[in-house]
Amino acid sequence: MSTTVNRLPKRIALGTATLLAAGSMAMIAAPAAHADDTVLGTLTATPASGADDDGMSFTSSGGCTAGGSRVQISVTGEGFTTATNVTPSVDFTTLPTTTAGGYVFGLVDTMRQDAQEAGIAALSGKYVFTMVCKNAFGATTFGSYTGAIWFTTPTTYQSTDPAGSQVTATTTTLAVSPTGSATTGSQVTLTAQVSPSAAGTVQFLDGTTAIGAPVTVTNGTATLTTSALAQGAHQLSAAFTSTDAAFGSSTSTATAYTVSAPGAVNTTTSLAVVPGGSAAPGTPVALTATVAPSDAVGSVTFTDASNGTTLGTVALSGGSASLTVSSLAEGDHSLTASFTPTDSTAFAASTATAVPFTVTAPTGGGTGGSSTGTETINTSVAPGALALSVAGSQVNLPALALNTTSTLFTTAGPIQTVTVTDTRAGAPGWSLSGQVADFASGSNSINAENLGWAPNLVNKGDSVKLSLGGNVAPADGVPSSDTGVLGLKSSRTLASATGLGTAQLGADLSLVAPTSTVAGAYTGVLTLTVM
Repeated sequence: MSTTVNRLPKRIALGTATLLAAGSMAMIAAPAAHADDTVLGTLTATPASGADDDGMSFTSSGGCTAGGSRVQISVTGEGFTTATNVTPSVDFTTLPTTTAGGYVFGLVDTMRQDAQEAGIAALSGKYVFTMVCKNAFGATTFGSYTGAIWFTTPTTYQSTDPAGSQVTATTTTLAVSPTGSATTGSQVTLTAQVSPSAAGTVQFLDGTTAIGAPVTVTNGTATLTTSALAQGAHQLSAAFTSTDAAFGSSTSTATAYTVSAPGAVNTTTSLAVVPGGSAAPGTPVALTATVAPSDAVGSVTFTDASNGTTLGTVALSGGSASLTVSSLAEGDHSLTASFTPTDSTAFAASTATAVPFTVTAPTGGGTGGSSTGTETINTSVAPGALALSVAGSQVNLPALALNTTSTLFTTAGPIQTVTVTDTRAGAPGWSLSGQVADFASGSNSINAENLGWAPNLVNKGDSVKLSLGGNVAPADGVPSSDTGVLGLKSSRTLASATGLGTAQLGADLSLVAPTSTVAGAYTGVLTLTVM
């Protein structure tokens, strides 16, 4: 049996100033902050509270209705002095959406990983996340959605301000006039009521499609009149986006609405379900739709709106149509019926109010006998991953100085903490090694044989069984022309381990150089590899 080896290299720049003043290498700059743009709504974190190593996603209160084709999320806050991208730029049509037209967008890494990459020692206070709508090249923005979390300890966060600023929940209701139905081309007025009254906008929706532009809320009310609703059945709703941090956003329940051809007779459809409320799996469930007026001609389609499944279509007879099903799966369902006329100029279509129905788990029991059944239980084991990260990308050693015998230049210092996390199925174990290239300063160099280390354990999980690699002594100031393999010029083991979990490791570096070394700022690159 072969084992797939995950090889994850991570490079650290070792900046060492010698003989002259110590020099430091700048970290890679964070992406520039987004230009000022219109705040379209809010972002909500999931989970609402948790740990710095939890996977996190954000849900926007609406979509990029003002334009653009891509979205990207960035973060600012303690340690993130400029906006730092925490997701790639993606086509928003590839993201899951909500009934309000918002996007569900997961962060690539955890907050702990993003902080480590930015060199932040501890997460603290408020972090603001911004999802910007932009064009394919990122040069033009079309508004943004914002949200925040607060780290009350270095490892735990919450979505409410610990200083006491609480968000007041709102409720949005929708009224449609004329009620129930209208004819093609006629004006339909949508009125949203937001309670308690709060500043913001309302986006009226037909399913997930926006109706017009967002409407500003005035004294708790937003109104839109449209004559653009197409003939057929509609599900109308209103999504309120708060622009006041003290108030939350909310979306109304959907209102069934029918637009019919001019001159068509309006119809109403109702649905009865027997047995009512709930039944055991396999129980026959009778669905009966009644359409008024009773002389309407057409068919009725029965649907499970909870998952969009069509249960069947039955011709209307004498104002009613019936269908019996026994295949509803265990769980909650939302059953409805829609009337489609044979001649849309004679009768208008209509949809019944959804009826909730639950298929309950079998209870067993009974007397006078017994029965048995079987269930096939399926599961899987995820392959997991082997991951390596470093606390920072720079190691600045003190300037090299003469030793007590004036025979060598010497300096010493620790590497940045290295974190290895193994979640792979089968726990195959891993080995972490390091190797350095020659230090360079212009055309001058220090042989990498002259760098050594002493590995040490910073922290590890209880299930990780770990062995540190041996100390590696630096060469005795060999010249740059030496072709040996002493010190860290060859790959050396920092640690090896078995068992799943996380281990954090370090090493104390020692660097020497011959007294003939030319003054300058020398830099070498230490490559760490886990496999």
